Amino acid sequence: MSNVVLTTIDDRGIATVTLNRPEVGNAYNDDLLNALIDGLHKLESDATVRAVVLRGAGKHFQAGADINWLNEAAHYSAERAFQASMSTVRACQRLNELPKPTIAIIHGACFGGGCGIVCCTDVALATPEAVFGLTEVRVGVAPTPISTHMVHAMGLRHTRRYALTGERFGAAEACRIGLVHEVVSAAQVEEKLGQVLDAILLGAPGAIATTKRSFLGANGFILTEREMALLAHESWTARGSEEGREGTAAFREKRKPAWYRDTAAQS
Repeated sequence: MSNVVLTTIDDRGIATVTLNRPEVGNAYNDDLLNALIDGLHKLESDATVRAVVLRGAGKHFQAGADINWLNEAAHYSAERAFQASMSTVRACQRLNELPKPTIAIIHGACFGGGCGIVCCTDVALATPEAVFGLTEVRVGVAPTPISTHMVHAMGLRHTRRYALTGERFGAAEACRIGLVHEVVSAAQVEEKLGQVLDAILLGAPGAIATTKRSFLGANGFILTEREMALLAHESWTARGSEEGREGTAAFREKRKPAWYRDTAAQS
């Protein structure tokens, strides 16, 4: 892996994958996505790896897409823009379908694609201070690369609310709606992680892989290449639209986007 995604494997076969762009809240860009895809592929083929733990370096787990990259990608050629969106789709697909148990440890900000990553893991533990948000629509883009995974994790009802409003919410609400499994204090989260890993290690690796694929396959959560391409197409066309360009510009300039209307001013 490149240095934007770090990996270690201990003598039990526990791989720790750390998103490593702390200066931007581990926000993703092409480099991080491609490093994650490559790293997960290598872990999948390593028979010694029994489980994968995902973490974020620094103060945050993962703050979504890098806004500067989004702005740049809005001006890509159609082919390059599609491939950028396809990288997001494929990173989530590879994580979701990894034939090994995956665990996310969430702290700080977890926005947009960060929530998508959490939705693709088998176990999600959050500290009480974690903050979540499906915020893409507020910058004029659509969360289609993670849409199927959000519905998988939270159900359509909760996904509709939070993906359409872009509201932020805390760890307790994330637990209530199924985005995370448990809220554990920062002082105790490593102990809880150890308990979960010990439980995983008691299971047979082959049986775990079969069970996971069976659950996903029987419920329609294994994506075909065609389905992935459609999700990527919807993503890049929204990002490159007039709304997408205005939304990212407004975010960078710390102002309200042009489509905003103050409801208080109307009353």
